[in-house]
Amino acid sequence: MDMFTGVGRIVSPLAKVGKNVRIGDRTIIYDNVEIGDNTTICNDCIIGEPLNSYYIGADKYENPRTIIGADSLIRSHTIIYAGNIIGDHFQTGHRVTVRENTMFGSHCSLGTLDDIQGHSEFGNYCRLHSNVHIGQHSKLGNFVFVYPYVVFTNDPTPPSETLIGPTVGDYTQIATGSLLLPGVKIGKHCVIGACSLVSKDVGDFMLVMGVPAKPVKDVREIVDRSSGESHYPWPYHFDRGMPWSEVGFEEWKKKAEK
Repeated sequence: MDMFTGVGRIVSPLAKVGKNVRIGDRTIIYDNVEIGDNTTICNDCIIGEPLNSYYIGADKYENPRTIIGADSLIRSHTIIYAGNIIGDHFQTGHRVTVRENTMFGSHCSLGTLDDIQGHSEFGNYCRLHSNVHIGQHSKLGNFVFVYPYVVFTNDPTPPSETLIGPTVGDYTQIATGSLLLPGVKIGKHCVIGACSLVSKDVGDFMLVMGVPAKPVKDVREIVDRSSGESHYPWPYHFDRGMPWSEVGFEEWKKKAEK
């Protein structure tokens, strides 16, 4: 079955579509959307969803620029609002929502049913598994992995207009079911244990766990169950889909820092 028959597909004449782009049935591409080469957008997606101001003043509304990078894969029922800037090699699962004014680096992925509430920043190679909620004004560095059912909150005194999302440093792992409270800062190469409630800042290379989360040890003290050797920093031991997969992390790091 070919899902790219064009049935019910709507592409604005003000959109810019690159080479070898496939767009599925019943997908809508709004004004001022730019789609990079070799990208696939599956059935029933909305790209460039108008902002709230459109619905209260459509006669004066102009859709903000929206960019989807090259070599991306947007799976069915994904909604990407206008005003997002998304790098190359972006992937989503099904029924993902990305609200406005969010920036993604390259090689980022979002799992099924992820909810990105907008006004946030993601570095390169961020991987969010399914059912993750990211509140507005959150900031994730490079190579941050977020596992299922994690929630980033952002209002320290609800309800209010003061929104301060969490900040997460490079290479940090946030395990399943964790909750990050507004404004917390998590350092580089950290591990947040499953079902933790993070209410205070976390320094580099720390394992924290619990409700509330408390420091347990330096992550470099955590041993791999198979080898018995230290597993962290994890880039020295895990390379699937990573840019250092053929050269090793140390060599890649040297070249990246030049």
